[in-house]
Amino acid sequence: MNSIVTVQDAVTAFADWIEPTDAELDAIEQELPLILADVDLLDAQIITLDRTPTELDTRRIRRARRRVLAERLVLANRTAGAILPGGAA
Repeated sequence: MNSIVTVQDAVTAFADWIEPTDAELDAIEQELPLILADVDLLDAQIITLDRTPTELDTRRIRRARRRVLAERLVLANRTAGAILPGGAA
């Protein structure tokens, strides 16, 4: 029977390329406000899973949804501006 260690050595032999590249880290950094807004929305929704949402919960979810939409708009505009030549809209 083959041990798992031999398989692990074959998989981790290429560990240098497993790290994210600078371009991938930059993309994550640009998307970070949207990621954080999504986390806030999920937190607001999770709070209401085991109880009836109060008015405060409803406002918190609504505010979080608006923030997610706003961050998506900012990211989409930033991405569209990067794609268009000359920065024309």
